[in-house]
Parts: sequence; structure tokens; C-alpha cells
Amino acid sequence: MNIMRNRLPGIRPKRVRKASVHRNNLRVATFEGIPSTIFQVLLQGQFLTGFLLYLGASSSQIGFVLALTTLVNVAQIGVAFLIQKLPSRKWAMVTFIGLHRVLWAATGLVPFVFPKEHWVAAFIVMYTVAFIANTAGGMLWTSVISDLVPARVRGRYFGIRNTFLNALGSLVMYGGGIVLDRYPGGHGFLILYIVVWIFSVSNVIVFCFYPDVPFEKSEEKEFLPMFKKPLHDKLFMKSTLFLAAWLLLQNLTVPLYSYVMLQLMHINYQTLSLLNVSQTIFMMASFYVWGNLNARYSNKRLLLWTLPIIALSSLMWGMLSVLPVLPVLFAAHIMFGLGVGGFNQLAFNFIIGDTPKKERPMYMAMYAALTGLAAFFGPLIGGKIYEWIIRWPEWTQIYGMQVVVGLLMIALALLLGRRILRDE
Repeated sequence: MNIMRNRLPGIRPKRVRKASVHRNNLRVATFEGIPSTIFQVLLQGQFLTGFLLYLGASSSQIGFVLALTTLVNVAQIGVAFLIQKLPSRKWAMVTFIGLHRVLWAATGLVPFVFPKEHWVAAFIVMYTVAFIANTAGGMLWTSVISDLVPARVRGRYFGIRNTFLNALGSLVMYGGGIVLDRYPGGHGFLILYIVVWIFSVSNVIVFCFYPDVPFEKSEEKEFLPMFKKPLHDKLFMKSTLFLAAWLLLQNLTVPLYSYVMLQLMHINYQTLSLLNVSQTIFMMASFYVWGNLNARYSNKRLLLWTLPIIALSSLMWGMLSVLPVLPVLFAAHIMFGLGVGGFNQLAFNFIIGDTPKKERPMYMAMYAALTGLAAFFGPLIGGKIYEWIIRWPEWTQIYGMQVVVGLLMIALALLLGRRILRDE
């Protein structure tokens, strides 16, 4: 019988509300972040430093490895030009990100495949190739996600996504620390790498569900004119060069915190995980605060406000000379989380929000190249300095470096930051 005839009078049939295309796209981008967060947390930070120490790496080699991920960002300039020629960004993104995930996870095979004397060298080669692939994949992902997320919900979406994924990362980080304390040495890292393989493969699979969003290409067809676009933007270049100088100073010590705590202070992995979890929790809380402030103030002004907080976190290490170790380390990590959470979020908003849409890939590449070079030399120089001062009093290695760097950061923020990161 006809459904319309049998419908009760005065009652309208309920319509199933279909999710919008944008909502489905954002859901895919959020779900993709889950396996990505799990495997990346277990392969970086304290776990990367610990694995390198297990392989027999020195402080300078650790600094070099930590810096490599930013050095290869220079190649993004070429990628920004080449993606203009691609018929589809999606499958190029899936290919390069897949190579990165598989090669990075494969570093766990080093102790099983190579002689012990070649462990560190083999790791560095595999790690380098993985992050060369990630340079292209990351550039493509940033280009896609900036088009995927509508500008009107961008701040709210990334705030929610970052909060959720950082909460997940905190749990994974703590769990990984417990595993390494319970199963020290190669056994513990084997367990972690099994988990890494599962989630790296699942991460690549989820990337296949990303939409192939339309791409507004640059009006320039040749490399040099396209390359010169951001170089001729004085406000952009001044801000980028300043942030590069800041990251150079910051990365003299921050990437080597795990080395100092594991090797010099003999702090166990579980405690180190708790320190990093506390940093992440306060970083998540800061997303909401910085996001609300961003509705009233510009990206550049808020970036300036984050700098003294980051500098103060470095200076707080000096309190180890008079106060108990753990309260000082927790306070320093919490302060760093509050500052760096705002810094990273606002720097990303600055690149994808304050730059022309059609030229955005080259702007992003220029920012990544300049800040990447600075972030590369930071840990490299920092690792060398730790080798030079190895015979100095122990306090100079544990907190002396951090205090000096903190003072330099304060000076840079006051002398240059106030002039460059001001509203025009």
C-alpha cells in the first residue's frame, strides 16, 4: 500500500540527516591522526633518545639525528613547485607518507640486520631517507589540510583535534615508559616496535580515505618567479627569519633534555614519561586559551607573548641548584608546554592564515626551509657543546646550558621580537 496514504495525519516522517561532505572530511582527518599519533610518539622524544643510547650513539650523534628532521625541510621548496604539476595531490601524499612510515618503522630492524659496530650509522641512513620522503609527504598534507578545513572553523577544529590527539599521545607515552622500565634494553624496544609497525601500516591505510580536494594553483608557472613571491613579502620574511633565530636558540637544549635526564641525571623512563605527559596536558589546556585569545588578537602578537613563557621554562632549570629535582623538572616541563603549545599553534595559523592562498605552498616551504635550517643547527651545536663541556663541573651540563640559553632567548624577545612581531 502507498506509504503516503498510510501516514498518520499531522505526523511528518523523520528525515535522516546526512553528514555534510566537510564534516566527513574532517572526521577522516581526525581518525587518521589516531594511528599517526601512536606510532610517532613511540618513535620520537625520549624513546628515540633511549633507542639511540641503546645502539651506542654519542651526544653529538643524538643531536645530529634530532636535527635531521628539520634539515630535510629545505627540500620543501622544490616540492612546493612540483606539486603545481600534479594532477592529484592525494595519491602523491599517500605514496610519500607511506614511504616515511614504513622506513621509519624499519629502523627497529637495525639490531637484527647489521653488525653492532654499524648500528648507529645504519640507523642514521634509514632515518634520513625516511624523513626525505616525509618532507614531500608533510608538505602535501599541509597543503591538503589547509584546503580541507574551512577557514571559519579552522581554529576550533585544530584546537579540538590537537587536544584529543595530545591526550592520546600522553597515554601512549606513559605506557611506553612503563614497558621500557619493565623490559629494559632490546626486549622493551622490540615490544614498542611491534606496536609501531601495527599503527604505521594502519595509518597509511586511513590516508587512502582522504578526499582529493580541488587545488588552487599558483599564477606563476616558472620556478624562480614562484620562489621570489615570499622573498618579496617583507613582513613575512622578517617574521620568519626572527622565528628561525628563536628556534635556533631553543633547539640548542630542548631536543637534548631527554639525553640530560637519561644519561646525566639517571632518571628512569617512567618518570621521564610522567614529565612529558605533564608537559602535554598543559600544552593541551593552552590550546583552548590561545585559541580564545586568537579571536581577539593577531597571530603575530600572540606569538610574541609565547616567547617569554618558553624562555622562562629554560631558566627554571637553574632552580635545580637549590630545590629538589622532580618539582623543578615538572615545573619547567609544564611551563614549556604552556608556551610551546601556543607557539606551534599560532605559527601554523600564521602560515596558513596570513599568506595568499594560491601562493601558500611556496610560503609554507620557505618558512619550513628557513626554520628547518635553524632547527637543524640547534641540536647539532647543542650536542657538540655537551661534548666540549664534558669535563666541566656537572652542573654546567645539567642546568648551566639551559640557563644561558634562557637568558639569550629573553634578550632576543625583548630586543627584536617586540619590533618584528607587532601588528602592522
